[in-house]
Amino acid sequence: MVTKLFPYFVMNGNGQEAVAFYKEALGATVVSLQTFGDLPEDQERPLPAEVKNRIMNAHLTIGEAEFMLSDTFPGQGHDVGSHVTAALTFSDQPTTEAVFSRLKEGGTVTMELQPTFWSPAYGQVTDRFGVMWQVSAEAVE
Repeated sequence: MVTKLFPYFVMNGNGQEAVAFYKEALGATVVSLQTFGDLPEDQERPLPAEVKNRIMNAHLTIGEAEFMLSDTFPGQGHDVGSHVTAALTFSDQPTTEAVFSRLKEGGTVTMELQPTFWSPAYGQVTDRFGVMWQVSAEAVE
């Protein structure tokens, strides 16, 4: 079962500025904000200093509406038009896997469905119509 669908905006290194702008311009409230510097440390792939303050994920509300945003990682492409994605969250992992499998039919997988520190199953895929999806299962507590 789908539990959430968020518009997801991808910024090109100016995510902190965008959050401040949306707070001022739209009266947005920041529900949560994690930077790449908040990631668990990986000794084999240390983060460059210039990445640490970039937003990995921010969750904001405007009234009852919700949206998310993040920055690109340096070196990743940022094409205007593909910087808006849809983030789907499912209540269970089997449904997440089934939907991801369907979305990738005729599409392109950017990140295979895999466990992350925020979800037991998270992946990114562009469907055959060019819509970019971020698919995840809710974390089991």
